[in-house]
Amino acid sequence: MAELFPIPSPGTIMWWGDPGDPLIVLVHDWYGRLPWLETVAELLAREGFRVAVPDLYSGVATVAVEDAAAMMTALNVRRALGQLDEAVAEARATGSLRIGLIGFSMGGWLALLHAEGGSADAVVAFYATLGPQDHGVIPCPVLLHFAEYDEWGVNEDPEDFIRRLKDHGTPVIDHHYPGTRHSFANGSVPTLLDSRAAQLALGRSAIFLREYLVE
Repeated sequence: MAELFPIPSPGTIMWWGDPGDPLIVLVHDWYGRLPWLETVAELLAREGFRVAVPDLYSGVATVAVEDAAAMMTALNVRRALGQLDEAVAEARATGSLRIGLIGFSMGGWLALLHAEGGSADAVVAFYATLGPQDHGVIPCPVLLHFAEYDEWGVNEDPEDFIRRLKDHGTPVIDHHYPGTRHSFANGSVPTLLDSRAAQLALGRSAIFLREYLVE
């Protein structure tokens, strides 16, 4: 993996916003905790949220697809979910009563898995689903953002996932963004970024989370 580079605050959770505000955990995609997530965290903090951004790759990130795929394959899923638990526990200890998650691609899959545990009040996933083998009941509202052009595995069909959510009684909203590709919100990978779609999706996410996290 020749194109990895170090990131600030390796292996730790980075925080934005005021302790006690509703928490949003931002879960990075397979590229790692790249700088664009700091911009997203700052925007959400200005909306009145406490924002946690874990580092699931122990201090490194990449913009190379081959390296990203290798790091995702090596990810310890149980440990990653534990890091999300850690962010939630720390925020609750400082007064955050309501919990939301926003995950991107791999991070969206992890956010949806974590939400099955019942600690989240709302979850947002960008270009991510759960296959039947991973899908239990998600007991909170779900917002899904999909690219127009994407590749899905045999058990990852978005329409099937949405149907299963509805069958379980989970409130779900889905948006599709014309002309976009997978990772269209990643501001650190210019070849994939669609700025207009990213801004619209993030704005919708903030409105959605405000509805369920802010009393």
